[in-house]
Amino acid sequence: MKGIEKITEKIIQNTQQEIEEIQREAQLKAEEIAARYAEAAQKEVDEILCRGQIAAEERMERLAAVAVLDARKLELAAKQEILNQAFEMALDQLNHLPEEEYIVLLGKLAATASRNGKEEIVLSLEDRTRIGERVVRAANERIQGGGNLSLASEPMSMKGGMMLRYEDIEINCTFESLIRRIKSQMSAELAGILFE
Repeated sequence: MKGIEKITEKIIQNTQQEIEEIQREAQLKAEEIAARYAEAAQKEVDEILCRGQIAAEERMERLAAVAVLDARKLELAAKQEILNQAFEMALDQLNHLPEEEYIVLLGKLAATASRNGKEEIVLSLEDRTRIGERVVRAANERIQGGGNLSLASEPMSMKGGMMLRYEDIEINCTFESLIRRIKSQMSAELAGILFE
């Protein structure tokens, strides 16, 4: 029986060695596979981080560009507001000229705007009552050869300035209209100065 035991022991030993060899090979294969997956996973992590970094930088650049544009818009709006206030102040100053200066100004406006010297000068109710006849006189004196302007019988609602009327033609010389025209003519020049 000793022979069978020896053979059995030898078989068990050989089997044990084969099992150990298979286990070592399996362990090596497992370690090799794990290393490959770890390397692939690390590569993927690095790529994701890189893409994330690039996306974050691009987002930061976009946000910075938007912030710059918003700042420019605010600056332009502030400058535009300053420009509008300047024209509003000019309109206010025209409307609050001392009476004699106001009469001279309206006389000059009427004489300059007159096409035939026969128009009616249309004023606001307050101006018509207070200074109407003096404006007509000042305008007629300025027209070469003497003018024949007259004061319109009906006033018109306006803040300042006047209208000239001849038959169905009206020439708008209200301060609002004059300021609006000057503003549109000077807008490019003023924008160039303010918005540099």
